[in-house]
Amino acid sequence: MANQNYMKAYKLFFVIFLWAASLFFFSGFGYFAAEGSLFGVYTYKEFETPRYCGTCHTDIYRQWEQSMMAQAYTHHWDEIEYFDLAVAHGKNDPAFKDAHEGCNGCHAPLAYMAGDVPPPKPAENSRANESVSCEVCHLIQDYEADTPFNFNFVVQPGKTKYSSREGEIKSPDHKIMLSELHSKAEFCGICHNEKNSFGIWVKSTHLEWMAGPYAREGVPCQDCHMPPAGGKTAKMGSFYEDARQHLFHGAHDPGKVKGTIELRIHPDIREAEPGDPVVFTLALFNQKTGHKFPTGSVEDRIVWLHVEAVDSKGNTYHLPVDKKGFEGEEYTIAGTELAYSDLSVPLGKPGFKGVDRDGVPAGDRIFRMPYFDENGIMTIMQWNTRSLGVDYRIGPRETKMETFTFQLPDGVAPGKLTVTAVLNYQKLVKPVADLLNVPEDESEIIEVNRHSTEIEIFE
Repeated sequence: MANQNYMKAYKLFFVIFLWAASLFFFSGFGYFAAEGSLFGVYTYKEFETPRYCGTCHTDIYRQWEQSMMAQAYTHHWDEIEYFDLAVAHGKNDPAFKDAHEGCNGCHAPLAYMAGDVPPPKPAENSRANESVSCEVCHLIQDYEADTPFNFNFVVQPGKTKYSSREGEIKSPDHKIMLSELHSKAEFCGICHNEKNSFGIWVKSTHLEWMAGPYAREGVPCQDCHMPPAGGKTAKMGSFYEDARQHLFHGAHDPGKVKGTIELRIHPDIREAEPGDPVVFTLALFNQKTGHKFPTGSVEDRIVWLHVEAVDSKGNTYHLPVDKKGFEGEEYTIAGTELAYSDLSVPLGKPGFKGVDRDGVPAGDRIFRMPYFDENGIMTIMQWNTRSLGVDYRIGPRETKMETFTFQLPDGVAPGKLTVTAVLNYQKLVKPVADLLNVPEDESEIIEVNRHSTEIEIFE
């Protein structure tokens, strides 16, 4: 009996050891890969090309090729971040030698499953350029573990494709199997949740959705990013009133970003004299996203509130936000501090002090969640993130209130004083974009919303 108990204990220890070893092996220092990694399991030739799929699914293919899904690997910032930062980081620091591998699990899944890592650069036009292709999504059968994250999809190449379309559907080229997963937010969470090797959730869009009102009401990601409309899913197929559009519009689509946050400003008094303090209150209501704003690559994004007053003679005054006093607030008020000094490793610049943290007018309110490296310095490299700062983003259906106190200067012109609040958004912090020579469209300012109010100034 004692010997049997010993053997049971030994087997249990061995199983736990193998499980732990598999986690260590697949985690590297860039991504915590889910158990059962598909790295190098398949070959490119086992997957059809998007162009092939487009011969029948013409309209869907044309939508897809304009989306970020089709550019997940070839997009200019993604290429710079991958080769100039992630790959370079691994070359310059052995501890991060595998940091770049997991990137491909979501940005170039075919390359990852083919073991083609790092893939050829986009200019070489390899099949890695297919990015998140038709086959990747429509061959997913399930995901491993309890939570979808870090490309823990279950994929099997072949003639059976999985879809959310119900009913009898026949195709001359392949079989179609109904998949409930394809209509659920969990499907998106497979890549839109990411945990790095230090156990930090560096992307949590699906988790944010789960914690919000849209999940409770049964409104999945697909309803906003793949809206249903009348059309055909295949050119020889039936017409459906609820054909899912493959637009995937989000953070890179100005039309999607604009109007995300409703903005209103009002003063505490309507008439004032030079020297008087006037308090302007702003309400910012997130009426459009089922997750926080901004979301996704939060380490890159910056959303800020800029308030200016213009008097009757055209003199302009910048109003800084009133401090609230919460922990970590210093990262939510624009300043001139330096950050991102950990870029010194991939860039090969010892002693690099960093660049301006924000690149927006000092005193403006920033809606962000800062990422920190091991030295507590803000970083844009998610694989090097050791901790997260205060989460001062705007949640779904959340209203944030801000105040701006303006001590009217002696020289303010009598008459009408117009005060305007503008909420701006950039996909990538401008000083970082300039440092890395990222094309300007990645750091262009997109106006989310604006609103103005007036007071009368008497002499």
